[in-house]
Amino acid sequence: MAEWSGQSKGSLLGYRIFAFSIRKLGLRFSYFILYFVALYYFFFSWKSSKSISKYFRDRLEYSRFKTLISIYKSYYVFGQTLIDRIAISSGMKDKFTYEFDGVEKIRETLEKGNGGVLISAHIGNFEISEYFFDDFDEDMYINLVTTDLERKKIKNYLEGLSIKSRAKYILIKDDMSHIFGFNKALSENEFICMTGDRYVDGSKFLEIDFLGESARFPAGPFLIGSKLKVPVLFVYVMKESTFHYHLYAREGEVDYKNERIVLESYRDNITSMIEKYPLQWFNYFDFWSKP
Repeated sequence: MAEWSGQSKGSLLGYRIFAFSIRKLGLRFSYFILYFVALYYFFFSWKSSKSISKYFRDRLEYSRFKTLISIYKSYYVFGQTLIDRIAISSGMKDKFTYEFDGVEKIRETLEKGNGGVLISAHIGNFEISEYFFDDFDEDMYINLVTTDLERKKIKNYLEGLSIKSRAKYILIKDDMSHIFGFNKALSENEFICMTGDRYVDGSKFLEIDFLGESARFPAGPFLIGSKLKVPVLFVYVMKESTFHYHLYAREGEVDYKNERIVLESYRDNITSMIEKYPLQWFNYFDFWSKP
């Protein structure tokens, strides 16, 4: 099953190490060091390497040799996205170029005045999007929904480097108090943003065919997207070259009585992103395993 441990692979310690490298050695040299860091993970992070190899080998039907090369490249690109986020939050935004694709959907949602739901995934680097949204709308605010307390610690650490983040965090809690955060954000014409491709054991899930095999997705984002009666957009920020990113915003299909319609639309969108950027699927666990 698509069961995740509850903590993302990019840890606070990793951010501290990369921040030190960027400050002392520069951005390009940090990329150079990353060749060796990726090699370490390739050989010694056996559990995640085994899981991501199944993605390349079984789902994308790569050869054994191409699978091995792709595992290494995946670690390297993932490391680049961490470095990029640190660099951008440290005031080096002008070193990157950014392309908007479908941004009119975001504007249309803001003009309606009721906020909206953004559903992303652990592909690409959506967390840097906030540093570029000012380029087209300075009044846009995003509330990131997370179960991972370390995400908030990372946000606070990055703010201490240079640029204060405009993103807010809504932590999922057992007492359901996060629902008040959702309502407050929408009433202020803000976006609720969550990922739809990881769930924690014991939580509700939806099952659907994905890349040729049945997989489980967290039910929460799709229930929220179908019940709140606000626009639902699928958003991704993909790394296209060393210093260039591409933001995609796609309008999701919504049936306010059936959350599976949102899930099916999301599944189709993720599939199109994976076909174009196969190395940027950063779910380092066995997404398709069954209990």
